[in-house]
Amino acid sequence: MAKPINKRYNDLKSYWRNLFGCNVHKLQIDAGFTCPNRDGLVATGGCIYCDGRGSKLRQQGELPSVAEQIASGKKYYKPHASKYIAYFQTFTNTYAPVEKLRDLYDEALAQEDVIGLSIGTRPDCLAPDVIELLSEYAKKYHIWVELGLQSVHDKTLKLINRGHNFQQFSDAVNSLNGSGLNICVHIIIGLPGESDEDVLTTAKTLASLPVQGIKIHSLLALEGTALGEMYKKGTMSMITKEKYVSLVADVLEILPPKMVIQRLTADGYRDIFLAPDWAMNKLDVLNSINKELARRDSYQGKHYQHLKK
Repeated sequence: MAKPINKRYNDLKSYWRNLFGCNVHKLQIDAGFTCPNRDGLVATGGCIYCDGRGSKLRQQGELPSVAEQIASGKKYYKPHASKYIAYFQTFTNTYAPVEKLRDLYDEALAQEDVIGLSIGTRPDCLAPDVIELLSEYAKKYHIWVELGLQSVHDKTLKLINRGHNFQQFSDAVNSLNGSGLNICVHIIIGLPGESDEDVLTTAKTLASLPVQGIKIHSLLALEGTALGEMYKKGTMSMITKEKYVSLVADVLEILPPKMVIQRLTADGYRDIFLAPDWAMNKLDVLNSINKELARRDSYQGKHYQHLKK
């Protein structure tokens, strides 16, 4: 398999190698959490693009312990990694009493060569005691808080049934800022009803906030989701690869040069995947983004200083 051509952005792998002097890999963990957008606290049904099944481990039956999942993940990466980040990925990983969170996070950090945590969560699930707990860890470990946002536009957040608004996201970022934590924000390109300018407004807004990382996802239509039904009924169309690549390049040009680019595309479970077909070839998408940046003679942050003026 060919490797992506030289990158023109601050990718996560290089960032960690420069920071720690070795290869670092994320180990995905499903700790059995649910989501307030599914269990009725905020809403039911979840986001329109989420199939609600969780990880493949969850689908197979009783979940292994955090320690067991880390041990299994290490086998996959060795001998290519020296250190690891425990990635609490599935659903909302701060949605529990702080005592339970401490037990789970402690278990992960107690494993050999685990140097930090990456915790996927929602802007409305960061109570003060949770932030205090995470800040304690940040004094000794490398900690990322990954906030699902998808768009800064409330009309879009309502349409995709996020169950929170942009103000709640902004409040969460402000609460996390200054606590020693790294903030990574997830956005989606290709959301229903969003124009190119809407996407760029999301990028410009995030560029102005104290955010250290970003994950850019392509919108996927999956079987068993509200979005999948919209796609099958023909009430929405999926973004083309060419448009996606162009918009990702536009977004990268806007973002601060030091912001860590943790992801530039997405893929879904093949057994429920509907569209777009091009998204299933991640390497091709990554190479296409790099080629577009090279064609433009461009790079991450090219227009960032201009935006600050």
